[in-house]
Parts: sequence; structure tokens; C-alpha cells
Amino acid sequence: METHADLVAAEDVLLFVNAAITATGQREFHSTAREQRLSLDFLHAYLLGNYRDLYAATLALDINDHNAALMVRNLLATAAEATAAQRRTEGRLIARRLDLLPPQRVYRLFGELRRARTNNRRTRAIMRDWLAARPDPALDAVKYRGALKRAARHAHLPLDGELGAFLFRSHRKAVRFDTPLLDSWRRAHYDTTAIYDLPYTVAEGFAAAHRIDRAAFLERIEPRLTRLERLRLQESAARLKAGAVAADLTRMPLTRLASYTLGLSLDDRAARRAELTGALRAAARRAAGDQAGRWGRVVAVLDDSFSAYGSGHKRRRPLAVALAAHHLLEVLAADYAPLWLSGRSDALLLHPHGPTPLGDRILAGLERAPDRLVIVSDGRDNAPPGLAAEVLRIWRTRLDPDRRVSVVHLNPVYDAAGFDVRRLAPTVPTAGIRDAEDLPALVELAQFAEGRTGLAELRAHLSRRIDRFLGEAA
Repeated sequence: METHADLVAAEDVLLFVNAAITATGQREFHSTAREQRLSLDFLHAYLLGNYRDLYAATLALDINDHNAALMVRNLLATAAEATAAQRRTEGRLIARRLDLLPPQRVYRLFGELRRARTNNRRTRAIMRDWLAARPDPALDAVKYRGALKRAARHAHLPLDGELGAFLFRSHRKAVRFDTPLLDSWRRAHYDTTAIYDLPYTVAEGFAAAHRIDRAAFLERIEPRLTRLERLRLQESAARLKAGAVAADLTRMPLTRLASYTLGLSLDDRAARRAELTGALRAAARRAAGDQAGRWGRVVAVLDDSFSAYGSGHKRRRPLAVALAAHHLLEVLAADYAPLWLSGRSDALLLHPHGPTPLGDRILAGLERAPDRLVIVSDGRDNAPPGLAAEVLRIWRTRLDPDRRVSVVHLNPVYDAAGFDVRRLAPTVPTAGIRDAEDLPALVELAQFAEGRTGLAELRAHLSRRIDRFLGEAA
């Protein structure tokens, strides 16, 4: 039987998971970066201190990279407080999560551990294992030279041969390298042709030092660009008339593609309607997988109000999540109806504008008698305030007490003052969302936020996610 303490623990964990999915410590529309960081740091300290095993288990969930790195740092810094069994589980979870993080994020984490003087045996072992497993040490040495050097020193990692010479003795003019990438870096200091054998992020610095024309540089470095670099650069390359720097949009992740689309002008979106719409639908089909068409009748209430702009750090991010969710729900549903708060019907030409009349749109959605009502919004109901909560309360308590209609609220914005994502009503489950690709898993997780399931069910869910998370590594 669940005790009051178990229910409180389940609520605390769900609150933290919402924060770990949505919060990045950056400015949001309604809160500053400092408020975000203070709120997030408190939650990490609270959950680590009270529920260490559950804190570590959330590494297996779809949390964002910022919080994953923060959790790894906290777990390693407090290794002495963990039992032997906890350390074994944490070690496997940390190793798997580090494999999934972008390498620049991991090197930044190693730098933070070094500055905090976290240098216990487990920390050194995890750093050594991660560095030893890197697929191309020469590429890391060129792209992250200073960070790799500091990490190797901190982990007491012996670097022999060319890699050690490159990191610690490359300033000597007599040094030559047999590894082509390392020698290209050496020659790029005086030979401009060697620049184009380097990764873009490294070559860009050399191009600036040699004062190479930007358009000419982009045209020649184009074969070395990664998929995401092409996406970032194709618009600036077109403005500079730097030749074809074209990204294959059909291979882009759904939410990132939605952000790219919203970054274009309305005229560009209209002119490229077929290309952009086709790419968004292809990404949505990949994200839906075998669940495509299995969600029955779905109505989505989607927030494109002015606050969906986000902030200068997270520009149009809430709107991008809503746009991506719109395309994903269209694939998941057998019958689908989107209701944008602005009343617009052309999803491709959306822009943040106007108030947040959630109550009216939710009422319109429920009148369609769907199997599922999915709300994607920051929850700032203000036209009029409180109408959405009242509509949902009456619906749940009087019109649909048997819960024939599944209602879930997905919120892409962390509320620093409330230490959680903002909720619409106690009777409706709310989960944080950062990438629309995670929507099916978050709808499953949101059931725990209704208060009808307790700590035992939540632990079982986390255990299944850990098994799946670690099983993917194997």
C-alpha cells in the first residue's frame, strides 16, 4: 500500500523530470537566465539529496543535454555518498549517457569536473573509458585540442606517439605527423590549401586568420560540412552567392527542422512550401515509427500566441515544438484536427502573435469528441485567465468522469518560479517536452502526473526505461 511519503516521492520525481526535459538554464519569455539556473540547481540538489537512486534513474529518460551533464557532474562529485550497488548502476548509466551527449558537451563537463577538483577514482575511470572509446582521436585532437589536453591531464591518461606529440609538443617546428588530419592542422598555419582538409569549425578560424574571402571559403569547404552545418549555413551561403551549400532536409530531425522552417521569412516559406512540408512530413513519419495511424481520433490545441516566441536564447523554440508536434500527431492519428490559438489554418506560415485563448480552443476541441486531446502550450491562459482550467474541471468531473477522452498537456517551457512546467488543471496530466520526437513517450509518462499511480508504478516504469536504455548500448 502506498504511503503519503511514497506519493510525495513520486510527485517530486515527476516534477524534476519535467524540469530536466524543458529547462536549460537560459532566459525564457517570462523568466531570466539567473532565475532559471537558481531554480534548476535547487531541484538537482533536492532530488540528489533525498532520492539518489531515482535521481540517477532519470538519466535513462528523454532529458535534455544540459541537465544530463549537470546530473553526471553531481553524481561524480558525490560518489562517496553512494553505496557500492548505487555506484555500479550509476556508472553504467553515466557511461551510456556520455555516449549520447555531443562531444563538445562532454569536454565541457570534463572541464567543469577539473575546475571543481572532482578527481576521484570513478571520475578518472569514466573519463579514461570515454576518451579511449572515441572513434577518431585525431579528429578530437584537432577540434577540441585544449579540452582534450586538459581532460587527459585530469584523468592521468598517458598519450604516447603522435597524439601526445600533437597535444603537447606541436609548437616545435621540427614536428611532423604521419596522420593526415594532424599534419593538415600543422600546415594550415602557413598553407591555405591545407585549411580545406580540416573540419569546418577548425577551418573557419584559420580562414579568418588568413583573411580568406567568406564566400570563397564556404564554396571550397562545402564537401567537409556536416549535416547540421549545412542546415545552419545554407541561407548565409545563398546570400553571399557562395555556391551550393544545400542541406538534405528530408534527413533532418523533426524539431530541428521545424526551428529551421520558422527561422525563414514568410515569403521564403511560401516559395518553398512543397519542399518544407514534404521534409516535415517525412521527419514526422520517421519519428512516429510503428505507431503511425494508431492513435484514433486526435484533436490538438497548439499554442502560437506571442509568448511562443520564447527568448533571444531560445528563439521561437516553443512554437517550433508545437509545429513539430502538429506534424507528428498528424501521422500518429487516424483522424486529426489541429486548433491553433490564433485561428490560423496554414501551419507553414505561423508566427508568434496574440493572446492565449486556451479555454475557447479546448472547448472547441472537446466538442469534436476525440479519442485524445493533446494540448501543446506554455499554459499561460490569459484570454480570459482561468477559463481553460474551469473547462477542463467541468469536463472531467461532470461531462466525462469515465475518462472516455484522454486529455494530456505538454508544456515546452519551464516555470522557474513554480519549479515545474505550468499546469492547466489538477485533473489533467502535464508533462514537459523539449523535442516533439519524444511526444509518444511523454504521453505515457504523463499518466503518472494524474495522481492515480504511485511510487511503485513509477519505479517499475523507470526500471523498464533503464533496461531499454542500457540494452540499446549493448
